[in-house]
Amino acid sequence: MASSFFTLALSLAGAVSSTPLSTSSFYTPAQRNSLTPAPFAEHQQYGHVNNSYIVVLKKDAPSNAMQNQFNFLTAAHQEQPLVDGVFGIKHVYPHINGYAGHFSPDSVEQLRAMPEVDFIERDQIVRIQDVQKQAPWGLARVSHRSKLTFATFKKYEYDSKGGEGVDVYVIDTGINVDHVEFGGRASWGHTVPDNDVDEDGNGHGTHCAGTIASRKYGVAKAANVIAVKVLGSNGSGSMSDVVAGVAFAANAASKKAEAAAEERKVKGKSAHKGSVANMSLGGGKSAALDRAVNAAVDGGLHFAVAAGNDNRDACNYSPAAAEKAVTVGASSVTDERAYFSNHGKCVDVFAPGLSILSTWIGSEEATNTISGTSMASPHTAGLLAYLLSLYPSKNFNPDTAEFFDRPLLAAQTPFLAMVRSSVYTVANAVFPGWLVAPEAVGPIPKEPETITPPQLKRALLGLATKGALVDKQGDKSPLPAGSPNLLIFNNFTADAY
Repeated sequence: MASSFFTLALSLAGAVSSTPLSTSSFYTPAQRNSLTPAPFAEHQQYGHVNNSYIVVLKKDAPSNAMQNQFNFLTAAHQEQPLVDGVFGIKHVYPHINGYAGHFSPDSVEQLRAMPEVDFIERDQIVRIQDVQKQAPWGLARVSHRSKLTFATFKKYEYDSKGGEGVDVYVIDTGINVDHVEFGGRASWGHTVPDNDVDEDGNGHGTHCAGTIASRKYGVAKAANVIAVKVLGSNGSGSMSDVVAGVAFAANAASKKAEAAAEERKVKGKSAHKGSVANMSLGGGKSAALDRAVNAAVDGGLHFAVAAGNDNRDACNYSPAAAEKAVTVGASSVTDERAYFSNHGKCVDVFAPGLSILSTWIGSEEATNTISGTSMASPHTAGLLAYLLSLYPSKNFNPDTAEFFDRPLLAAQTPFLAMVRSSVYTVANAVFPGWLVAPEAVGPIPKEPETITPPQLKRALLGLATKGALVDKQGDKSPLPAGSPNLLIFNNFTADAY
């Protein structure tokens, strides 16, 4: 599985010499005339991959433009005096009309002159977003509005069917699929890096998957987790491989959704509720990665991404800047913004990310405690899967009224307290803003079969606890400018407000 599903097998040869290219640190695609070279973006947050580039064509480029460029690159490399099998096309990204590979600087400059090219990025190193090593208090925090107390510190309250019928693609270092905590719900999807193996040699991806869906440490304990390996055992990899991983997940999720739609036509229902992706990694700003994530969301894949661990503006990092994903900052057990968490207007919500216990590698029972926005994002991906699995229901319509009107919630709280000791069916415990009497007075209109990523993102943010966080407990300072004071919440407990 080491060769990418999206790899175009072209054998291109060539020699490369290092010549300077005009660069800019950040690039937002824009209109340009035919005489102006396509922008070339470069960001070296963690360094770049030598002679590796991502080429993105314009959305309205002719259908044969990409193949014409492949033909050009083939001819250009054949003219080089030396042969190196490394050079050539590595990935093709149909969903963003782009590709990646190793090319000579001269070839890159000629590509920039082609009017069909929107922009070119130098490939860069991407890393996992954990911070420090050394239970799952995060689960308890997700299921209670109020600050945790001695009585609630280790008490996770949830619907046992949360996550059922949902696939979660963990785009990371892989997953220890044999870990007992997954109970057979973890599988291997795809390994992107060439000559790599189908196993997690780092532990980071396994930890994230455990927070999403493991029996003891997971938010959505009935969800399936699927490994999409884009990073190596050292926790780093290339941006081009990460974009390919996103493309794989988007394509796999789309096929699963199509099959489920056909099943509903025939049987009237389908066990598959939808797909979520988690990406707890980051690098410098990459328009290609942001576009890939946004395109995946447009295609129906619900997406959570880590905000990053540099205590800076998340808008300067990718995929944190992808506006259609749910970008997640990290919080502590005392409801502070974690000292390392990125912040600002590109962050959508915060989630537990400090000292999180979850599954690990090395054995079928291994665990580890680590910190980072990498740990906050899978809490949120798990909650997306949890909520997605409980839709549709007669009680949940995200397109009507305002979310969770306070007077209505206050009136319903006694009822919630009475029934919360039992396992709720569908969404009765999760979406009390639309609770109805046990016996409806009139017919209930049929809901749509699926909920879109924008709808679910709005629901997740509408459910979030507002105003719970401070930047520092000592002086109760507010969060950095532009940061949302929102903390994820599954809305299961009666202390809704």
